[in-house]
Amino acid sequence: MKILVGYRGVNVGKDLLKEAAKRARTGDDEVHVVTSMFGGGMTEEEKIREAEENLVKAGQFLDEQGVKNETHLLIRGSTPGEDLVQYARENGCDEIILAVKSRSKVGKLIFGSTAQYVILKADCPVVSIR
Repeated sequence: MKILVGYRGVNVGKDLLKEAAKRARTGDDEVHVVTSMFGGGMTEEEKIREAEENLVKAGQFLDEQGVKNETHLLIRGSTPGEDLVQYARENGCDEIILAVKSRSKVGKLIFGSTAQYVILKADCPVVSIR
């Protein structure tokens, strides 16, 4: 089974990694930890380095848990939701794990919601963790 974790490296990220490690039950299971950034002039070099460092830490955590994993930083000019759904399709992921945060309906309308997009558009089951 391939599990995709939508990862931003914030506090809830550790919870996502723990859940992915728990779900990766056999030696054949693989966790793909993915961070998506807009790219172009919209992403600062410092933010990219920070994301790369967070992905290294995520990979180390999963290694310590004995979980086969890959980490990927996507900077393709797509929204994070689009990136995660596309990555899952391209790589045959069986499940997506991501964080959701409480936001008002107006906040979702103005800012959009990565989790909402992924839940509606993904071809595989989506596990959301608050």
